[in-house]
Amino acid sequence: MRFFSKTFLVIFVVFAALRPETAQAAGLSDGNTAWILTSTALVLFMTLPGLALFYAGLVQSKNVLSVMMHCFAIACLVSVLWLVAGYSLAFSEGNALVGDLSKAFLASVGKDSLTGDIPESVFFMFQMTFAIITPGLIVGAYPERIKFAAVLMFSGLWLLLVYAPVTHWVWGGGWLASMGVMDFAGGLVVHATAGSSALLLAYMLGARKGFPTGLRPPHNPGLSMIGAAMLWVGWFGFNAGSALAADTSAGMAMLVTHIAAATGSLVWMVIEWLKFGKPSLIGIITGMVAGLATITPASGFVGP
Repeated sequence: MRFFSKTFLVIFVVFAALRPETAQAAGLSDGNTAWILTSTALVLFMTLPGLALFYAGLVQSKNVLSVMMHCFAIACLVSVLWLVAGYSLAFSEGNALVGDLSKAFLASVGKDSLTGDIPESVFFMFQMTFAIITPGLIVGAYPERIKFAAVLMFSGLWLLLVYAPVTHWVWGGGWLASMGVMDFAGGLVVHATAGSSALLLAYMLGARKGFPTGLRPPHNPGLSMIGAAMLWVGWFGFNAGSALAADTSAGMAMLVTHIAAATGSLVWMVIEWLKFGKPSLIGIITGMVAGLATITPASGFVGP
């Protein structure tokens, strides 16, 4: 009996070793998948809680819960809209301007569907975190200017009418991609769209009460520093994850991202020191964000 048990075990092990796994046969990379799963969590960490805390420290104390609510609600709303239509408009074939609805609700995406050598479900989630943080970046223009219901309406429409089409232009095979535009991790898709939209929104809604005569400093710079530190760490997933592989490109993207953040921080600190006689915590974290945002589109194409 023991002989037959051992024989069966040997046969089972041999067949298990010879039998190709379905996912591996289809070209799935376990290492790349693991890295993009990690990067997805890091990018979401940038918004919840990184961006929320960063903004919360910059505003007046009466607006802290407001900006936190904005960041959290936008993350929830965008997640659902990305599933419903956003992903399809950005990454389905469509035309040069926008994708079609063939992937709405992930209708044509199965459990074994791949994007490159990672599951398309993982690619979907990774890109969702980009879609979440981009309208979140506009939150800085909202305090004392706009009602919460309007924030939700604007964010939902903005995702479908601005972010998804521009993503398709650059990363989905649209007209900018055909012209050879290089945007490794979102300098155009994320920062340019959010920044220009926030500027236009602030202009259309007008100045905050008391501006510019009654300016008030950030109520809690320490809170902003904690949020900024989370942004710094999460940005590694943002930039290095955009390689969509655990390879040399991801490694270099992570390196230049860190160096850019450190350099931006030091430069801003020195300028403040020379101009005002002392550096500030808000200044050094502002320099950090400037460094990170500046390197983002080039992070996979340049060295330190």
